[in-house]
Amino acid sequence: MADCRDMPSEMNCTLTISGEPDEVVRAAAEHAASVHGHEDTPELREEIRTHLKDEHATVGG
Repeated sequence: MADCRDMPSEMNCTLTISGEPDEVVRAAAEHAASVHGHEDTPELREEIRTHLKDEHATVGG
């Protein structure tokens, strides 16, 4: 799971993306590029990957 609230943002974005890790990284990178103006690079995707959370650990926990 990727949660935009975990990243500094002037927009106070609240988007949360869940799924398989590769799907989440791809969707989060596309979101970061289209909404937040970041360049979709391998470095951005790796940074996103380091911030992924286990969805099951946060749901109902």
